Amino acid sequence: MPEERLQKILSGAGVTSRRKAEQLILEGRVAVNGKVVTELGTKADFESDHIKVDGKLIRQPARHVYIALYKPDCVVSTASDPQRRTTVLDLLPGVKERVYPVGRLDYHSDGLILLTNDGEFANAITAAKSHVPKTYLVKVNGALSTEDEERFRTGVPLSGRRTAPATIKMIKRGDNPWYEVKLIEGRNQQIRIMFKHFGRLVEKLRRVRIGNVELGSLDKGQFRYLTPEEVTKLMRLAAKGEKIDTVRKPDERVRPNVRKP
Repeated sequence: MPEERLQKILSGAGVTSRRKAEQLILEGRVAVNGKVVTELGTKADFESDHIKVDGKLIRQPARHVYIALYKPDCVVSTASDPQRRTTVLDLLPGVKERVYPVGRLDYHSDGLILLTNDGEFANAITAAKSHVPKTYLVKVNGALSTEDEERFRTGVPLSGRRTAPATIKMIKRGDNPWYEVKLIEGRNQQIRIMFKHFGRLVEKLRRVRIGNVELGSLDKGQFRYLTPEEVTKLMRLAAKGEKIDTVRKPDERVRPNVRKP
């Protein structure tokens, strides 16, 4: 088997994501054939080298699993938490495989999050170039003007860099309206910051779709395994990438009887 970068080996073995694997290497928690490695460019052969993380020998997963979880509010979307708060892994009783979250979902947001032990799958979905669309339902403390909606679609400044094109449409009117928002990037607190840019505060936020995978009938704290067809389609979507059309179509109307998140 040809040598590969350590972070790719660790993610492929289901230890953690590539980004987290890089952190483990830099922290000196990875050893190859008894020697601690701290350089990110280091390569190894999974079949012939002995690779350990925190003193434990890593092995190829017996099978890859792909999970869709309905993360409730006040649950951390990480594998562990130094503050000992509930994590998404605490909500997976009976899952024997060592899985980790694909991307993240804010602590005070709820909705769909994916977990897996397939590092290549996780990397494909989270890579910036993949543009896998994610759809959210958002309740805010006031409506945006038509002009602000257009600016929201084309992008706003965030940490010195403009956000990628997005879609937004009101799905329930009122003093505290609901919006459907679709993004092709996932920067920290992005939706909350985008609405705050226009003087609006997010009261509730729920992710309902990632690519072709929907939250569906899952209740808070419940999970299900993705079908092989869902995994294949999601990988194809990630490989293809998606561009957001920011032009609002004339027939887009407010739907009066939408299910409240």
